[in-house]
Amino acid sequence: MRNIYVHNTLTRKKEEFKPIDAKNVRMYVCGPTVYDRAHLGNAKTAVIFDAWFRLLKYIFGGEHVTYVSNITDVDDKILNKAAQMRKPIFEITEETCRWYFEDMGSLNVLEPNYRPKATEFIPEMIKLVELLLKNGHAYTSEGHVLFSVESMPNYGYLSGRPLKELLAGARVEVGCYKNNSADFVLWKPADKEKGEQGWDSPWGYGRPGWHLECSAMSSKYLGNSFDIHGGGNDLIFPHHENECAQSMCAHPDDSYAKYWVHAGMLMVNGEKMSKSLGNFYTVIDILGRNHPAEALRLAFLSTHYHQPYNFTFDGLDAAKSTLDKFYNALLKVDDAEIKVVEPDERVVEALCDDLNTPLAISYLHEIAGDLNKARTDEEKSAVKSKLLASAELMGLLWQEPEVWFKALTTCDMSEEDIEAKIQSRMEAKRNKDYALADRIREELKEQGIVLEDTPQGTNWKRA
Repeated sequence: MRNIYVHNTLTRKKEEFKPIDAKNVRMYVCGPTVYDRAHLGNAKTAVIFDAWFRLLKYIFGGEHVTYVSNITDVDDKILNKAAQMRKPIFEITEETCRWYFEDMGSLNVLEPNYRPKATEFIPEMIKLVELLLKNGHAYTSEGHVLFSVESMPNYGYLSGRPLKELLAGARVEVGCYKNNSADFVLWKPADKEKGEQGWDSPWGYGRPGWHLECSAMSSKYLGNSFDIHGGGNDLIFPHHENECAQSMCAHPDDSYAKYWVHAGMLMVNGEKMSKSLGNFYTVIDILGRNHPAEALRLAFLSTHYHQPYNFTFDGLDAAKSTLDKFYNALLKVDDAEIKVVEPDERVVEALCDDLNTPLAISYLHEIAGDLNKARTDEEKSAVKSKLLASAELMGLLWQEPEVWFKALTTCDMSEEDIEAKIQSRMEAKRNKDYALADRIREELKEQGIVLEDTPQGTNWKRA
């Protein structure tokens, strides 16, 4: 079996991936908090770990990989949004979940094996809090249950930094009910009479803290020790650090996640994405501007996942041009048979080396070039099949070439109108009215429609 190498945040180095059980490779990735449309940061994380999922399935077999990514549907941001919109909480979360699934589907993100919602696992969270209290790692105060960081000698285990350094500039909730400012909430009180979201518990009516849900849900599906825990690098502290702390203290005989994999920060035009800077984009913002979803996916994969990714519209246009090149090569051999073949060895090798997607994409360029040079039917079939199999490992080239070129036109003409124009042009040519035929071609070109005359007829595509 081929070796995979991964950059492990825990050890701060690239190391060989050795699953706990090769017949049950397990990965957990923090999903979105559902109160608004998915933004580019949400999408980038989903695409990166979808590529990891695809690679793990290819290497170990789909039946031997379990991927879990959660939905956070209980959070102060959700409560605030519900109050602002004057809607029930479940309406906000259900609608936002639906949007998220649609957006990720447009980016060709595969569904994880399990997509648990936090509100469905309150009993498991309560049991986890009870374990931490029993083990002496938590305490109650003014209706809260808090984790005591001083009870864990190696707190800072994941980030490898002293507590004071971790707290500097971090978003840590301060409260007079804490023994230590770094102690974090496991359970917080809620006002039942005011209709605040909450559940009954041994400590009164309330709701779980943010960090608690991932520990409970990952253990439920993957066990107390599993292989990969992923997310954006902005989650390393406090979220993932606190997950480590509560999970390892609740289950001291287990290691929790063996490999911690983090995607680099997303920026826009060289700055952190922020509504205050006016550079905050959702997936639907990008698609609504007539940019293809597949171009966005390719743009994310064009930078190594571990590095910061700088989103620009020029970069998105470049990704679209690359896909034009790939799909144009496929369009020329549209009739060539697609066979079941292995991906290109170089692509697999690049992806196994800490998911080196930029290098893998460079090999797709070479294969597309080979496809353009193919002459015999057998050669066209072989190279076309290899290109598609290699691209599939990264979730690319899933569309038919004709669909790609016709899906996003900038004109207001329907497909039927375009076809009618082409028929009028053909009629003009039959009548030897070449001036009219040329005028129709130019009219379509102005609308972003390019015609290609072939012995079989006239094809059209987006410019």
